[in-house]
Amino acid sequence: MAHTHSARSRAIEPFHVMALLARANELQAAGHDVIHLEIGEPDFTTAAPIVAAGQAALAAGHTRYTAARGLPALREAIAGFYQQRYGVTIDPQRILITPGGSGALLLASSLLVDPGKHWLLADPGYPCNRHFLRLVEGGAQLVPVGPDVNYQLTADLVERHWDKDTVGALVASPANPTGTVLSRDQLASLSRATREHHGHLVVDEIYHGLTYGMDAASVLEVDDEAFVLNSFSKYFGMTGWRLGWLVAPPSAVADLEKLAQNLYISAPSMAQHAALACFQPETLSILEERRAEFARRRDFLLPALRELGFGIAVEPQGAFYLYADISAFGGDAFAFCRHFLETEHLAFTPGLDFGRHLAGHHVRFAYTQSLPRLEEAVQRIARGLRSWQG
Repeated sequence: MAHTHSARSRAIEPFHVMALLARANELQAAGHDVIHLEIGEPDFTTAAPIVAAGQAALAAGHTRYTAARGLPALREAIAGFYQQRYGVTIDPQRILITPGGSGALLLASSLLVDPGKHWLLADPGYPCNRHFLRLVEGGAQLVPVGPDVNYQLTADLVERHWDKDTVGALVASPANPTGTVLSRDQLASLSRATREHHGHLVVDEIYHGLTYGMDAASVLEVDDEAFVLNSFSKYFGMTGWRLGWLVAPPSAVADLEKLAQNLYISAPSMAQHAALACFQPETLSILEERRAEFARRRDFLLPALRELGFGIAVEPQGAFYLYADISAFGGDAFAFCRHFLETEHLAFTPGLDFGRHLAGHHVRFAYTQSLPRLEEAVQRIARGLRSWQG
């Protein structure tokens, strides 16, 4: 007799971009030159000093489990990084090393959300956030946000949408898909608003380091009780190594450690040893060069898209995305994306993946390709718009 799958698994939506990606790969296999602007993954491979540290760790036999909270030396290095970059002192005991930022999100949602309770999330936002909440039988209360609030939750919105089942708010700075950043003052007022309701503030700082012309403030500068999710995937360029971290208040650490032991035992040991090289001056100078390269790409693609008629009301200050309104061109975003994939072999992401608020009118471009590729992409967009409208 056939068993039906859980309601939980049915409620978690797939990434809609994956259907486009599968088609893009088919086109590529057939010999077409596809330009990929759809995936949130830097095009740079992991920096050489990190790879060398990983290889040395393997050669030295560092292939066993680490402690559930991660290598003490790595937790100390991260604490040192907070001191150096943000001027905040964090006890390394409060840092848990996780399998990617996803592991940190899994721990935080498992710890803080009971069945039927929910967090406030900005819509548009990163889809896995609401899916992790569904996984722990909680929910996401999606708050529609637009350019007027920089696509971010505000203290006022928290006030307005908080109800008897709300237990916290999750914000992202810089945010995916919009690239907007929360200032120190905005973080402080969000912290006050959640605290007044005896709720938790969880901040996704996964794109920290990838900001342009400014540095993002960490919530830990203004709130020692906040939960911070971070990752080695974006600024540090270690996507496939699956490594992230969670900074938690001291009172939460024992329960988080227990969850980590049960959910995944430990993060990958060779990745942790490799990550020790992330904080060395030679590595950081490579990463800063890459940051400058992303800034050049944004500064090329943003005006080029605006000139073609895409609506980008807010200049993104971080991450590597442009979230664009396609209302000027009519039609729905999924059909629009499919048109460009089929006719111009150019892949980008429909807004549908990031929530519900005006999702059908938006697309996301990831500027994770070289400038010459982006120049070629803009030519294809200009041509594709003519065939779309014609």
